[in-house]
Amino acid sequence: MTEIVERTVLFADLRGSTAMYETLGNTDATAVVTQSVALLAQIVALHEGRVVKTLGDGLMAMFVSATDAAVAADEMHESLERIGAPGDGGLNPRARLVPLHLQVGLARGEVIEMSGDVFGDAVNVAARLIDHAGDNETLVTSNVLDALGEVEQSRFRSLDRMQLRGRVEPVHVYLLESMRRFGDTAATAFGDISPSAPEPEGIRLIWLDQNRIYAGTSLPVVLGRSPQATYIIDDTRVSRSHARIVWHGGTFQLTDLSYNGTYVRFDHDPEVISLRRGSCTLHGSGLIGLGASPTDPASASVRFEIMKFADTQPQHAPEFDLR
Repeated sequence: MTEIVERTVLFADLRGSTAMYETLGNTDATAVVTQSVALLAQIVALHEGRVVKTLGDGLMAMFVSATDAAVAADEMHESLERIGAPGDGGLNPRARLVPLHLQVGLARGEVIEMSGDVFGDAVNVAARLIDHAGDNETLVTSNVLDALGEVEQSRFRSLDRMQLRGRVEPVHVYLLESMRRFGDTAATAFGDISPSAPEPEGIRLIWLDQNRIYAGTSLPVVLGRSPQATYIIDDTRVSRSHARIVWHGGTFQLTDLSYNGTYVRFDHDPEVISLRRGSCTLHGSGLIGLGASPTDPASASVRFEIMKFADTQPQHAPEFDLR
């Protein structure tokens, strides 16, 4: 029987299984991943959702209520200590040394249920959001946000419009800060960001002849090869949406969204930080290598500088694009 209904579609993907198979071996790693996906499925059922299918290291689920889907996503992250670290369950305790990371994408719209499977634009969008999620992040579309209550909406932060693979029009994407960890009031929804938090400082990005400063409403910044990226780097090693810079908790946070990795080297520090779907705080100045370490002379490396506007003199407008 074919039925057209409005639903919230959830895709959840566990990353890190490749390293786990290498470290633990096939038998133990398979047990960890299987238990992890089973735990995600239990959380879906607990919040009135239905698992449509499992996808190796993840699953696809469907919810009537957008709120149930968002709460389920948050509980999946809350259960992360059990995911990939089931030492208490009798599995190999070395699993704690190879943690699994969770990415979740949520989209809402009309879908077609047919022969136990689900099809539709919301399915495609939710699956594509996984490509843009960092470790332990949940990304949702505006349709999901609109279906939530006012207090629930306050726990999301806009990441602006993103170009998703296979779609012509960009999609407005929001990041779930947390439904639970920061309490029950909107004032604490962003952790240590309070209503009286100061305006963001600026970050200067320089690559070839592109010299730009981003602050305030121009954030977040998506670095990538796509024409829809905020800061475009035309290099074959750079993904369409390679990395994202946001202002959060009084700091600039860089998150890798790519398959080739993002690398950071701070000035006066020889160590290179490797981000694989991970995040780090940017401070001072340095280089961001996209797809290769900034120590590689051929890499696409973007120079960054954290700016304190209160301590600087006005700049000449022609020198950079202030957004």
